[in-house]
Amino acid sequence: MPAKPEFTIGIEEEYLVVDSESYDLVRSPDPGFMEECRKCADDRVMNEYLQCQIEVGTRPHSRMKAAAEELGELRACVAAAATEFGYSVIAASTHPFARWREQTHTRKERYAALRQDMGHAARRLLICGMHNHIGIEDEDLRIDLMLQATYFLPHLLALSCSSPLWEGEDTSLASYRLTVFDALPRTGLPDPLSSYGEYRRLIGHLVEAECVEDATKIWWDIRPSARFPTIEQRITDVCSKLNEAISISALFQSLIAYLYRLRSQNQRWRSYSPTLINENRWRAMRYGVKAELVDHGKVKLIPYADLVEELIELLSEDAAELECLEELKGIRGIVKNGNSTDRQRRAHALAAVSGADAEEAAQAVVKHLINEFTLR
Repeated sequence: MPAKPEFTIGIEEEYLVVDSESYDLVRSPDPGFMEECRKCADDRVMNEYLQCQIEVGTRPHSRMKAAAEELGELRACVAAAATEFGYSVIAASTHPFARWREQTHTRKERYAALRQDMGHAARRLLICGMHNHIGIEDEDLRIDLMLQATYFLPHLLALSCSSPLWEGEDTSLASYRLTVFDALPRTGLPDPLSSYGEYRRLIGHLVEAECVEDATKIWWDIRPSARFPTIEQRITDVCSKLNEAISISALFQSLIAYLYRLRSQNQRWRSYSPTLINENRWRAMRYGVKAELVDHGKVKLIPYADLVEELIELLSEDAAELECLEELKGIRGIVKNGNSTDRQRRAHALAAVSGADAEEAAQAVVKHLINEFTLR
């Protein structure tokens, strides 16, 4: 049995930069904006694929409270830097009304190659996500826990949904982001793998065939990180509010610890076919926390609110050991009050009822997202 991991956690978030007056995206931010961000965030803030996007990433932390504090500091940092240039920052996986055809990609060789290889599938990537990294040093253990965690990816997604609007239109989906991202190759659920060696052979095959340069071009919903000794979950939308990002991160950290504990007792979570997991993935995309997901053990649709209570009960022991039980319990609040998608729709409806036209109602959603960005 591999040594017990520390289950360190790192959080990455992608944001959109908007004009504080028009609420539209800033197609090409002043270079001084990124310089200002780096004064307080140094190498923890980066350019993203599109110039209207930025990404932040915390250091690895053994405890969620430290990760939460750092992520809050990073959000405050980029928000303050944006103010100096007449910008604001929002954490939403799609912009309520911006047009993807009007955006320009960051001038990096990697991004230019992506656009050349993928065509419009890459040009449409006006989307943002949140990624969690959990430190698992043993390579085979990393693969084993990753595959067991796949069952719970739809549960994570439902909590995080923040992309109901696309180019001014309500898509009727809680997470439209994944419909855009799934147009790329090598996305979705990971392949069933027996070992890290099998994973390396898979990557080697694609590299030798000149399909990809390296493992960073594997864009599964959950994967072994190509840069760090971590399991990286990538299915979640970015959360508009900091406390929701932390609760979802605590859920994922506790889940990986729980699955390790099962393994240490010679047990494991039952595996199910990708078709069955994808059924819940779709239901989470469509309905968010209002979904009914399939309990595949019972072969029965269960209200998501009930599943959340089961998750809290299941993971409380591990969350307590990791000192993130209160953060884990925060997922109840997301179910009770709605996720970002639900709040965006309420903001849009309130503006419309107050007499706003379609453009003004969409702008009202952006104002709402700006206000939520630095809330704790």
